[in-house]
Amino acid sequence: MAKDVKPEAEVAAVAPPKKSKKLLIIIIVAVVLVLILGGGAAFLVLKARSTHDGEGGEAAAETAKSGKKKGEKEVVPVYVALDAFTVNLVPENGDQFLQLMISVEVEDAHVGEKLKMYTPKLRNNVMLLLSGKKAAELMTKEGKETLANEVRDLMNGVLEPGANKGEGPVREVLFTSFIIQ
Repeated sequence: MAKDVKPEAEVAAVAPPKKSKKLLIIIIVAVVLVLILGGGAAFLVLKARSTHDGEGGEAAAETAKSGKKKGEKEVVPVYVALDAFTVNLVPENGDQFLQLMISVEVEDAHVGEKLKMYTPKLRNNVMLLLSGKKAAELMTKEGKETLANEVRDLMNGVLEPGANKGEGPVREVLFTSFIIQ
């Protein structure tokens, strides 16, 4: 009987390695799949980057628009919020008024300080401009865009007299609130 016990012990000792081989094979397959998927993802990301960097027209247009060369540090925009404007509009169908809040994007912090120094004159000129508008002109998207450009040009004229239309230290006028009643 002692002989019968030995073979059973040997069989028991041989059986567990088969299970560990299956587990080892599953782990190896999983690692290979992860490596393949990771390699594929890395390939797609690198391809997308090279395609994006290789688009000369778009990259050149962006460089020309910002006025910076590749590798230069991007300048953080400076915004100056102005107090609310409330004006009576040119009457069409009874009395109407406009309440407007704007923020102005300027070239740098120095221009922002200059804008704050000229605030009374800027507010006066903007109020005169707004009070000459009709509600129907300002209701459309095009009317609002035209108004933003007019305010920008007006501010540039005060901050930098003699500047060409569309040029100057004020880059953009942004409406943060626009109410017509």
